[in-house]
Amino acid sequence: MKRKYRNDRSDNQGSRIPGESDELFPAVFQLYGYHMVVLDNDNRGAIDTGLKYVNNDACFPSITVVGQLMQAVLSGKYDTNKLAVIMTQTGGCCRASNYVAFIRRALEKAGLSHIPVISLNANGMEKHSGMKITPGLLVDAIQGGAGTSANMNMNEVIANRANELLGGRKGGYTRVHPNDHVNCGQSTNDIVPTAGKLTTLMLLSSLIESLERLQEAFSVKAKEFDHIIKMGRTQLEDAVPMTLGQTFGAFAQILKEERKNLEFAAEEFLTVNMGATAIGTGICSEPEYSEKCIAALRQITGWDIKLAEDLVAATSDTTCMVGYSSALRRVAVKLNKICNDLRLLGSGPRCGLHEFDLPARQPGSSIMPGKVNPVIPEVMNQICYKVIGNDACVAMCAQEAQMELNAMEPTMAQCCFESAEIMMNGFDTLRINCVDGIKANEEQCLKYVQDSFGVVTALNPVIGYKNSTKIAKEAMATGRRVYDLVLEHGILTKEELDIILSPENLIKPVKLDIKPRR
Repeated sequence: MKRKYRNDRSDNQGSRIPGESDELFPAVFQLYGYHMVVLDNDNRGAIDTGLKYVNNDACFPSITVVGQLMQAVLSGKYDTNKLAVIMTQTGGCCRASNYVAFIRRALEKAGLSHIPVISLNANGMEKHSGMKITPGLLVDAIQGGAGTSANMNMNEVIANRANELLGGRKGGYTRVHPNDHVNCGQSTNDIVPTAGKLTTLMLLSSLIESLERLQEAFSVKAKEFDHIIKMGRTQLEDAVPMTLGQTFGAFAQILKEERKNLEFAAEEFLTVNMGATAIGTGICSEPEYSEKCIAALRQITGWDIKLAEDLVAATSDTTCMVGYSSALRRVAVKLNKICNDLRLLGSGPRCGLHEFDLPARQPGSSIMPGKVNPVIPEVMNQICYKVIGNDACVAMCAQEAQMELNAMEPTMAQCCFESAEIMMNGFDTLRINCVDGIKANEEQCLKYVQDSFGVVTALNPVIGYKNSTKIAKEAMATGRRVYDLVLEHGILTKEELDIILSPENLIKPVKLDIKPRR
């Protein structure tokens, strides 16, 4: 069945709506003297090209991005002496922070190192003398007026471009006016909420796909480790034996549940208030505007978009963002637990638990030679904390709704966008740079089981409470292994003991035909 929030029209190829960037971005940059070409979505040829310029151990998105760009640069369509490559770039854990370096290396390899690579970012991570972000080119998501600045900025861009196409000039609104023509029948108070909802839905499909890839990576490890017996723990104390496969299988299962929760929370975004104008009365709009607008949005997106039953209520109510942000927080809470477990179970290597090895991704210390830190789970931990913080911000903004409008909605949308984006990047980072490369320490896991008093619990149904208590007390008093004491006292044979403690008999309820000999 097709995913509900993916655009399934054949001309979209499932990833983006035509015109969302290939028309908008060039129009915006054209206003400031830059001629921009937005490349098409990636294809098989782009992947093949990317592999010529990027090592195949790099992340898949970087290969496709470099491949797309190099295909275009080498196509002969552009004068390489009058060409620059530009890419948006964020910060923190985002993969995009590495793309610029990949692109520069590819151009150098192709003998085109003179082509500038421009990082479009608001954080000053990369700078280029030929390009700078001006206030007119960037409107901050966090703004007063419920998003009026962003709305009017877009109205002006569209009006200016329309005037140019009609033979006019930028800033001369004689033919097309930002308010009278572009904003006609609309208000920030119905445009911005609708845009925020639809943008969130556009991100959802990619978010779920990233989550499912991570879930599958844990499932693969669950199968790989299903034969490895280990000690389970409760309250950080020895509990009963289990398998390492069950540990990773549990990680996969708790993430599997989250797709339906995210999609359920996103359902409300399909209900919009277009045509509500200022407060929900529809003043200044044409009769039937709402219905026609909804029909157009349905056609463009392929989604089951609906008009809110009560537009006054819908204009002031932002709790749909609260529900969705809460669903993101739920995922973050689960992943934070998983990453904490990865750090604890992988700790050591000599003085920790060390049940498995996490891939070493960087030297762990500037002063302690040989130390390797669990940096990738720590990255995901911090992403989770950020998502939880964003959720708190969304809740605070939601409760600030006053009268017929919540002026804090831009920040609520920004928080949801940011949470989805950093989680997507985090999912892929955790999967590629950590989970896929985890190696089990089978002997260490078995040793913990054999050394633990908790193994007595698994023996109790067979040897009885009296024998189990006797063995447990002696083990605690002497420090000797339960396994050895059971054999020494002649309670079970080694073959019988091994059957009881075999992985297949520890992971589910069983009834064994074994009787104690004493």
